[in-house]
Amino acid sequence: MLTEERYGVILQRLQERGVVRLQELTELLGASESTVRRDLVDLEERKLLKRIHGGAALPGQKNLEPGMEEKTLKNVQEKQVIARLAAKQLNDGECIYLDAGTTTLTMIPYIEARDITVVTNGLSHVEALVAKNIRSYLLGGMMKMHTKAVIGSIALQNMDNFRFDKCFLGANGVDPKMGYTTPDPEEALIKRRAHELSGSSYVLADSSKFGEITFAKLFDLEEAVLITEAVPQPWKDPIGRKTKIIEG
Repeated sequence: MLTEERYGVILQRLQERGVVRLQELTELLGASESTVRRDLVDLEERKLLKRIHGGAALPGQKNLEPGMEEKTLKNVQEKQVIARLAAKQLNDGECIYLDAGTTTLTMIPYIEARDITVVTNGLSHVEALVAKNIRSYLLGGMMKMHTKAVIGSIALQNMDNFRFDKCFLGANGVDPKMGYTTPDPEEALIKRRAHELSGSSYVLADSSKFGEITFAKLFDLEEAVLITEAVPQPWKDPIGRKTKIIEG
């Protein structure tokens, strides 16, 4: 089957079901997983679908969230720029909250501040922090299987035992009217509570998130400093008027 024919089959199945699994597509197309993955990457770049954990979905479904693996492979250079900028905001002796997410995870190797204490809800994050000999606390609660983020009521209760100088949060959407958003309401509660318990809040988001709106609102743009690699021209004024921006 030719490439464009495979694309047609994939998009038709998505229109029928809204979400389709990778294994289903390999059987349907009679193609290898690596071939179908490349097809999904190309179709996502054309904005015809959105890759999710184990498959793909139609774009614009606000409650769908990619898994850790997909996130790690996306916008790698942009995340490196943002991570370096974020790490520079830390001062010696501070207590911070580090949100689960690939951009905040990328921040850890760049941390140079001494004698800091970090609270996180990311399993991968606490492992990286301990490896760097940084004093760390992992929130207890329910672990999300595909993002390795701790969420839920127990995590919220744990959070109330701490107060932070700063928090560093990820967001899936950055919009002038809707503010910062994320697909999962449970995870939004954790992010929002960290923001409320912090002296200063920073949101780490690459430029692909601008203009996106997902299901659950965190808070308005003016409530945090936005750290990004670059603000695309159409968004410089509407977002720049709402919040302070640190860009690479």
